[in-house]
Amino acid sequence: MVQDNGKEITLALKLRVWRQRRGQPGAFEEHSLAAVPTSASFLEMMDMLNEQLIKAGKDTFAFDHDCREGICGMCSMTINGMPHGPIPGVTTCQLHMRNFRNGETITVEPWRARAFPVLKDLAVDRSGFDKVIQSGGFITVRTGSAPEANSIPVPKVIADEAMDAAECIGCGACVASCKNGSAMLFVGAKINHLNILPQGQAERDRRTLSMVKTMDEAGFGNCTNYGECQAHCPKSISLDVIAKLNRDYLRARVKEFFSSTGKPSKGGD
Repeated sequence: MVQDNGKEITLALKLRVWRQRRGQPGAFEEHSLAAVPTSASFLEMMDMLNEQLIKAGKDTFAFDHDCREGICGMCSMTINGMPHGPIPGVTTCQLHMRNFRNGETITVEPWRARAFPVLKDLAVDRSGFDKVIQSGGFITVRTGSAPEANSIPVPKVIADEAMDAAECIGCGACVASCKNGSAMLFVGAKINHLNILPQGQAERDRRTLSMVKTMDEAGFGNCTNYGECQAHCPKSISLDVIAKLNRDYLRARVKEFFSSTGKPSKGGD
């Protein structure tokens, strides 16, 4: 966006940014930036703030980032009360300052969830997600040379559904937006991605039971269908994955019950 005189439009902003050390109480700090380009991303604006703090000899704000292309899911910030900010379908690094008004006060916080303790300032510990993936986010395949791509035919409708679920980048916005701190959207996406593919059938039941168990042990809350997770997911993962997770979990528990009692089960979906 360019003004008539050829200069880029800039904004004067007031910032309320959360400052906290791990295990200690936190509080907001107020800062001002005089000339933020409207073309800058939100993370670039945070870089500008940190550069200003460095020049003043003050401690910078810690925040997570990596690819800055909406792929890695690291840029976990709550902006004006909304994970990833006010624009749907984008991550914090894809949010640009042209979406804010001149003179506006912007409040920046970390993810707010019991299962995501604050490490420092805006950076949180999301290792709970790692534990869930480690418990079942894999398939048993022969390692070595790459198999022929068409050796296991996958119907297009199944491949498309698996790819939709695989879009989840594990950012944690679903947990941060949920009143219960539930990770059901994340876990549902990861389970559905593998459970519907032919390659994932060998571990389907064990994967489902193990990942749900690990999710509960990590301290995530229960799903009560508020729908905030879907609304704030930067990849627009649908609540359908939660319904399919519940289906697969019930299926696995029934099979587990009959297996423990020695009674035959009909199996199937």
